[in-house]
Amino acid sequence: MSLKKIGAFGTALAASFALAYGVAHAVAPDSARAGGRTSAHADTGGHGGDEHGGEQHGGGAAAAAHTPGGLQVSERGYTLDLLTPRLTAGKDSVLRFAVRDAHGHPVTSYRAEHEKELHLIVASRDLTTYRHLHPVRAADGTWSTTTALPEAGTYRVFADFTPAAERDGLTLGTDLAVSGTYRPATPPAPAPTASVDGYTVRLGGTLRAGEESELTFTVTRDGRPVTTLQPYLGAYGHLVALRSGDLAYLHVHPHQEAHGTETSGPAVSFTAAAPSAGTYRLFLDFRTGDKVRTAAFTVTAR
Repeated sequence: MSLKKIGAFGTALAASFALAYGVAHAVAPDSARAGGRTSAHADTGGHGGDEHGGEQHGGGAAAAAHTPGGLQVSERGYTLDLLTPRLTAGKDSVLRFAVRDAHGHPVTSYRAEHEKELHLIVASRDLTTYRHLHPVRAADGTWSTTTALPEAGTYRVFADFTPAAERDGLTLGTDLAVSGTYRPATPPAPAPTASVDGYTVRLGGTLRAGEESELTFTVTRDGRPVTTLQPYLGAYGHLVALRSGDLAYLHVHPHQEAHGTETSGPAVSFTAAAPSAGTYRLFLDFRTGDKVRTAAFTVTAR
């Protein structure tokens, strides 16, 4: 995501989750109502570091002091221009947008990050719906992708990218209105396991505010370890974390890749530090049987 390559959710949300090592920004397809997804090496919104999306490897407390990515529609002279400001719930719709430079011109040249020029995350304000998308760019700089959002309400759109003229990536965010009958919802209560398509994912570890900790996701099916995880956008797992309340956005990537010890399961581990105490939703993307699946968790950082 930045979004594997996870992508994600994402573009920056982070500078808050100082995490450790970089793997793929896995951008999950237009996949489903968030019931469970996650990943690992933290890549903060407004990435501040290396050539692969500026992932931040610094200490937890220092990183947590930075403003998380995805909270601003404009940053460093770039603006996210949502050309489709509203959609209709439950219908396949084309979402169009552009990234504009300081002169108002659409950006047409990007650095590829985890096999993609831009990663797009869409999440409902109540954090019950999550999409990790791969938009397509036209020659004029306009991006588009088709998606269907199941419920009416306000959504946050995050664009995670690195312009070719820049060394560091950034994540910009803006709101999207989805019309229809609105039914307020709250994120599920914290739980150590999540299920998706017959797979069970168990989360081990505790997310801490301003302090690095290891999060490990173990994938099983029918009680047996899954050792056939497939690479997706360059990694075996991709994690996007969103903070409840303001939807501050953070990418996390599996730290195994940084050490050259990646395996195909059943466990994928990440190092992360939450920017503050509070409730977060973790969306883990993993691929099996040539299909990307997402497991979602609600966690409390203290």
